[in-house]
Amino acid sequence: MDYRKLTSQARGASPADCVIKNAKVPNLFSGEIEEADVAVGDGLVVGVGAGYCGREEFDAAGKFLVPGFIEAHCHIESTMLTPRGFAELVLPHGTTTVFADPHEIANTSSLEGLRFMREASDGLPVDIYLNAPSCVPASPFETPREILEADAIARMFAEGICRGLGEMMNYPGVVSGDRGTWEKILASRGQPRNGHAPCLTGKDLNAYLLSRCNSDHECSTYEEALDKLRRGCWVMLRQGATEHNLAALARLVAEDERRASRCMLVSDDLTAAVLHDEGHLDRILRLAVKNGISPVSALRMVTLNPAEFNRIYDLGAIAPGYRADMVLLDDLEDFNVLHVWKNGRTAAFPRGETSRGASFPGVSGNGCTLTPDDLRIPARGRLRVISVVPGEVITRERIVDGAAVNGEFTACPSRDLAKMAVVNRNTAQRRIGRGFVTGLGLRRGALGSSVAHDAHNFSVVGMDDRSMLTAFAAIREKGGLVAADGSEILFHLPLPIAGLMSDLPPAELLNDFGRLLDAAKKLGTPLPNPFMVLSFLSLSVIPSLKLTDQGYVDLAQGGLVPLSVQ
Repeated sequence: MDYRKLTSQARGASPADCVIKNAKVPNLFSGEIEEADVAVGDGLVVGVGAGYCGREEFDAAGKFLVPGFIEAHCHIESTMLTPRGFAELVLPHGTTTVFADPHEIANTSSLEGLRFMREASDGLPVDIYLNAPSCVPASPFETPREILEADAIARMFAEGICRGLGEMMNYPGVVSGDRGTWEKILASRGQPRNGHAPCLTGKDLNAYLLSRCNSDHECSTYEEALDKLRRGCWVMLRQGATEHNLAALARLVAEDERRASRCMLVSDDLTAAVLHDEGHLDRILRLAVKNGISPVSALRMVTLNPAEFNRIYDLGAIAPGYRADMVLLDDLEDFNVLHVWKNGRTAAFPRGETSRGASFPGVSGNGCTLTPDDLRIPARGRLRVISVVPGEVITRERIVDGAAVNGEFTACPSRDLAKMAVVNRNTAQRRIGRGFVTGLGLRRGALGSSVAHDAHNFSVVGMDDRSMLTAFAAIREKGGLVAADGSEILFHLPLPIAGLMSDLPPAELLNDFGRLLDAAKKLGTPLPNPFMVLSFLSLSVIPSLKLTDQGYVDLAQGGLVPLSVQ
């Protein structure tokens, strides 16, 4: 860095490399909106004020110039896109930096998958930082390809694959002082640590925050969020594809804007369709403002705060010495993106450039099978059922009188009662969890998926066993998402990269995904994205009842719980 050159540009004694003139600049330190020119040199902001000239000049024409948006917590795999495909969709919406937790691919492909994500993220016009997956598996009741302990986490940092510790989902282990859990936390010495503590309050929250895993994106109520904020937690207000928490939590900041300094807006899990149709963080900004958060506070929650939490102190503001990642907006209500700069240059993918040729891990099926006998469930007692909560990843437990035919519990369309099976694909051990779910709205057929958070074993749900077996056969061979009816496959979207991501360009993936949703609708489901809902029915660390390859799991009840209740 040529400091003599940059200081000369900052003083206005020599032309800057580039100047964005006549901009309105929200000041995230003072809360003001300044009218100013912004001078850039060597990819850094060198000056903010009047009278700068540059070798290149851009007239903002009174529009709003803000820092590039920073996604503080997401899972790229949830979009089913590669890092390159993901970046292609988010960059036009103003996102220039992403902190991603790749624990999805870590569950199916271990360190091989993480190395792929790192290689595939390099050289993009969006900076993608990977956090080290802290919970593979998410709980002892899920089966990943390999259990990643503290030595594996240390290796991720040593190899430069990751920075920061990914969400620590094993809150019971943290709170109880479990040695292995704490060794993983301590392996991240000197790095920011992401938390995950749904519904945790009071003294248990105190015990959890001792770990310095001091962010949380799982708050679902105002009271929970305020409790965590008071204890020093960074509160992430989440608005994902399925998880819609922002409206319930916006009051936290709207009623006292001082709280904005400790809050962030995040997406967590989004689909490619949401990114394409609705946007990324610009979408969440619009919703935040509609729910009473001031535009400047909302902007701080997707710029300066994520940078400071992640200890990257030259990101997140338009001020001298900060990276010149900037976005031009038409206003602070709709947040329509007009132009994006990355390191002081117009941000774009070079024309004709294709996806990087990083070798990728394939679908690991380990010879797993699913037979008609595997789906038979003897009718004994009453039935424990997973109940879907619309707009949430949490579920409820219901105890019902099961639908019995010939001494077996069966699915029942008239009661919206679907049978579900989860089959271990990550190891050679044959494990099949069986259960029932209500709230998907299927009338016939079955859905299958190789995306099942967090271990991503094969899952199928349906109204008859034949359809479920057909769906399983499709995903076992090629991974992906499928809608089946009897012996007919209505549509199958393969996911050849670890059973989680497609190698298709975004436009082709979106077209195929639309055809998949159309096929699912023919089976009766009214849900806008039943596959996203299905993917969370195996997430054992989220209350209350889930189904993994090991069976029903309810951590509040101590772990595995029986299918039937006598």
